Amino acid sequence: MLRAGELLRSVLAIAAFAVTYLIISALITNSYYQLMMTLVLVWALLGTSWNVLSGYSGLVSFGHASFFGLGAYTATLLLIHFDVTFWIGIPAAMVVGALAGAVIGWPTFRLHGVYFALAMLAYPLAFLYVFEWLGYQEVSIPLKRQDAIWHMQFTDQRAYGAIALVLLSAAMLVSAVIERSRFGMSLLAIKQNELAAEAAGIDTWRWKMRAIMVSGAIGGAAGALYAQILLVVTPAAVFGMLTSAQALIVTLFGGPATLWGPLIGASILIPVAEILHGELGHIIPGIQGVTFGSAVILVIALAPEGLYWKLRDRLLAGGRRPPPPAAALGSPAAATAEVAAAPPVRPIAFGPAILEVEGLSRHFGGLQALSDASLTARQGMILGIIGPNGAGKTTLFNVLNGFMPPTQGRMRFKGRDLLGLRPNQVCRLGVGRTFQVVRAFARMSVLDNVVVGAFVGAGTDAEAVALARAALGRVGMADQAELIAGGLTTKQLRLMELARALAPKPELILMDEPLAGLGHDEVEDLLAVVQRLRTDGTTIVIIEHTMHAMVRLADRIVVLDHGRVIAEGTPAEVTRLPNVIEAYLGKKWMNRAAD
Repeated sequence: MLRAGELLRSVLAIAAFAVTYLIISALITNSYYQLMMTLVLVWALLGTSWNVLSGYSGLVSFGHASFFGLGAYTATLLLIHFDVTFWIGIPAAMVVGALAGAVIGWPTFRLHGVYFALAMLAYPLAFLYVFEWLGYQEVSIPLKRQDAIWHMQFTDQRAYGAIALVLLSAAMLVSAVIERSRFGMSLLAIKQNELAAEAAGIDTWRWKMRAIMVSGAIGGAAGALYAQILLVVTPAAVFGMLTSAQALIVTLFGGPATLWGPLIGASILIPVAEILHGELGHIIPGIQGVTFGSAVILVIALAPEGLYWKLRDRLLAGGRRPPPPAAALGSPAAATAEVAAAPPVRPIAFGPAILEVEGLSRHFGGLQALSDASLTARQGMILGIIGPNGAGKTTLFNVLNGFMPPTQGRMRFKGRDLLGLRPNQVCRLGVGRTFQVVRAFARMSVLDNVVVGAFVGAGTDAEAVALARAALGRVGMADQAELIAGGLTTKQLRLMELARALAPKPELILMDEPLAGLGHDEVEDLLAVVQRLRTDGTTIVIIEHTMHAMVRLADRIVVLDHGRVIAEGTPAEVTRLPNVIEAYLGKKWMNRAAD
């Protein structure tokens, strides 16, 4: 959500930095140091480009030289062939960078992890050879003695610094807006747990495409300005490995996913690299690469999250107050009391079928995870799904949720076919999901975790916050909204994840073993929450191994074994069937059935 107060502070801080830079620049008369100050801004600009995509989304790119080089050649070739000034060439380079981002992202976002990083590395290498093949091994920018200012050619190096400052300030402002908006929160959710983000209704592919296009536009501007400053463009200089590495390293060194990280990294590493190159470059060729390599080693060893986070944590640690008493934070006891104060559960009549599954099968090579499974959940019902380990329960949820396609069969939600829908589309229809292993956004607050889930059901950020707070109240965590998710107990994590699924007001919740890892009292608390949700009209399909809890909770139970439905009925009926007892329940239930 866009926090106006935080954004205003960022704008004022950017303005203060710009004024400080201009004052220092005015006092420096040495052209070498003027150039160095300008290069700091250029590389901070490219670092900001990398940060918008990789810092916030976690998708590591080794290929940002693609946008940088395309921007450099776009502006240069427009000047050479069409006499188009760099004042127009830089915006044109931004357009080309954004389009290149879309073209690159379209196929590459199908990959994940190291495969994405390696694929991004291939693009600038390909561009390097293409531009060499086209004959652009070394392109010099012609000097325009007439109308020099119109062609962005200045005798005073500080003019380029001022232009770089304007571009960097604009890029930082864009980054600040992204960081504090739905855009940035969606990217951070993708970074911390992409599956959870998708299940919460975030269209991860679209947000990543938007991020790479914005990133490409900023990178294109950086490349175009760099070309004008150096007055010569070569494929190796703008598409080379060091270019991509510098964008990545200055951001990692300063602090990824922060507004100031790229500038901090560039302000330290670029002067060090340039000075060492000037002093020792003739003795140690490639000293700049050594500098950046050393920076990577240092940041990994001493500040894995970057200098910004390291310094911020140190400063906060010095003035951190002890946490308030547990009751003030909304302790588990407080949440239990809130649940206990709820009105008693009343039986309700089930409505029409809301989820219909017919003949659903899913194969993994020769393994039959699901085989001709059919079930129906009616509105207002709690439908329990049980079965031994490997019975296909979670596979069923993953198929229903859109994480994997079925081999055959049909599945409908409120008459709408779910086949072929992605998880975020299933969520948008009104189907929420929790996971067997809680998928939390660990660095976010509890409230922000739930707000991410609320986006899909909210038209505005303010509405998303209101929905999130209401969902936290439904699960008894209203007083714990500001806690950081990474420090929660297992019970709190499960309640928070349930709140995230509830935030957009779904009509159906898929709950995958919500009681796993909980103690006896915690199980009772969560059961009370689930029963209260049913009285509110929410339909629940729940997977659970705790048989005593399932018998108390579910209206009907479906039993899976080796991917097949072997029984369905009320808890009393199912727990007395011999085939169910044999497959799952064990001897103590066999004895009970015989009584």
